[in-house]
Amino acid sequence: MTFDDFSSSSPSTPPSGPPVLAVSALNQAVARVLERTFPLVWVSGEISNFTRAASGHWYFTLKDDAAQVRAVMFKGRAQHAGFSPREGDKVEVRTLVTLYAPRGDYQLNVEAIRRAGVGNLYEAFLRLKEKLEHEGLFDPDRKRPLPTFPRCIGIVTSPQAAALHDILTALRRRAPHVRVILYPTPVQGEGAGAKIARAIRTAAQRDECDVLLVGRGGGSMEDLWAFNDEAVARAIVDSPMPVISGVGHETDFTIADFAADLRAPTPTAAAELCATPRAEWLGELHSHALDLTRAFKRQLTERSQTVDWMSRRLVSPTAYITHERVKLNALQARLEHATRTPVTKARYQLQHLQMRLQNRLPDTRAVRLLLGDRQRRIGNAVAQFNQHRRQLLAAQNAQLELLNPQRTLERGYAIVTDSKGKVLRAPSDLQPRSNVTLRLAEGSAEVGIASVQPTLD
Repeated sequence: MTFDDFSSSSPSTPPSGPPVLAVSALNQAVARVLERTFPLVWVSGEISNFTRAASGHWYFTLKDDAAQVRAVMFKGRAQHAGFSPREGDKVEVRTLVTLYAPRGDYQLNVEAIRRAGVGNLYEAFLRLKEKLEHEGLFDPDRKRPLPTFPRCIGIVTSPQAAALHDILTALRRRAPHVRVILYPTPVQGEGAGAKIARAIRTAAQRDECDVLLVGRGGGSMEDLWAFNDEAVARAIVDSPMPVISGVGHETDFTIADFAADLRAPTPTAAAELCATPRAEWLGELHSHALDLTRAFKRQLTERSQTVDWMSRRLVSPTAYITHERVKLNALQARLEHATRTPVTKARYQLQHLQMRLQNRLPDTRAVRLLLGDRQRRIGNAVAQFNQHRRQLLAAQNAQLELLNPQRTLERGYAIVTDSKGKVLRAPSDLQPRSNVTLRLAEGSAEVGIASVQPTLD
């Protein structure tokens, strides 16, 4: 502290004595010293004596086990706090240390407030966000467009959440024709992140919806922490259908918002984004219907004009048929004339050729008579020759039958042959102790020769 800090507000002082300060000047000087000495700083403690004034300002005491200090948070800052503190809450405040000059009370001028431990949560949030962003889960090129005409909308939230009522109300108002399926899950508390991810994967496996809405109403960072779960982000990315994230208020951001294909500031806004109002579609359809009607009428007018123009060029069918009949008669006459003359000429030529042929044909009657006589004579000669040949063949067959060895064998004779098939005719051809074959009329026999004795004639 310098002398100038006091002299700027002090009244005139005797020239020879120490300065005399007014109380207000002293408090203002102390306030300036505190504000210069302690810049914005985070202070943690427990809320007590909390009061919300009619003006919107918050007044409370921040304490710990050993000390306490008064604090104030003005309306302009309090309305962005995100939650309303209650007696006994553990909080962390970013504050400017100052002094309230009218009462001389040392106090904290709070700029921002959060629940105790949120700083660690925020660091964890940033680490996870950096990790998933590095893996490409937040890549804008991965985002999928929303369907233009969704037939079914899936909602992942708590059945008891007020956000569900807001979503259903918005959908009922904007698109009552769209079917809605709820995949119930807790949205805060222990294990809520895993349950939300399981509900998203269930919706993906069942594949019943065209778009999936994941969200809940506003709350503190701890209340929304389930949507900062890594499993939730990966389930959103793996979902086959587009996902809209509507978590908290407009100022609330979660990992689910970055992983989703589209972020909505509130659950109600998410419902409005995934379903275009039915009235708007009907209005657009009505506009298209009017355009089509006008285009159709214009085409009908143009076609009517074309028909009128063609009708003026169209010849009467009766006149056209009469004209064509005249042309047909003329062509028929020309055809008859063109075909009659060659036929008549060809007929005369044929008759002339027939007459010439008749004149040049020889008389074949005598030749036919001679030819018939010759045929009879030849037939008689062939018959006599065949009869003579048959008689000669019968005589030769009889002689041959007389000379047949089989007939000789049948009279009791036999043919003797050696082992080589040679016919034996004399006793000298026989050898003692040899085998011969006797061929008889009804077979043959093997005979052994014991001895040979020639017989004298």
